[in-house]
Amino acid sequence: MYKIAVLGERDGIYGFAALGLSVFPAEDPEHGARLLRRLADQEGEQPYAVIYITESLAAQIEDEIDRYRSRRFPAIIPIPGVSGNTGAGMRAVRKSVEQAVGSDIIFGG
Repeated sequence: MYKIAVLGERDGIYGFAALGLSVFPAEDPEHGARLLRRLADQEGEQPYAVIYITESLAAQIEDEIDRYRSRRFPAIIPIPGVSGNTGAGMRAVRKSVEQAVGSDIIFGG
């Protein structure tokens, strides 16, 4: 069975623990990148299939996230954090769709 993780600022992710998701607070971008590598490269019988990451942290470690875009697992999905929606999540969806199909079929750009 696959697991789901939430990575980001402490205040923005602890509510997800009540839903049974694994939460991993990142103290700074370097710590966040290390956590992402550990979660994404986890081998074993229960790997993480989905990693939600707060938009503000995702913006700071975008190069690290890009390393996993072509892999089937885990799906790394930006979510709004305590600072609100920055639009980074929609930009990531747009980038993934363009990469997959070769054009922007969602936003028509």
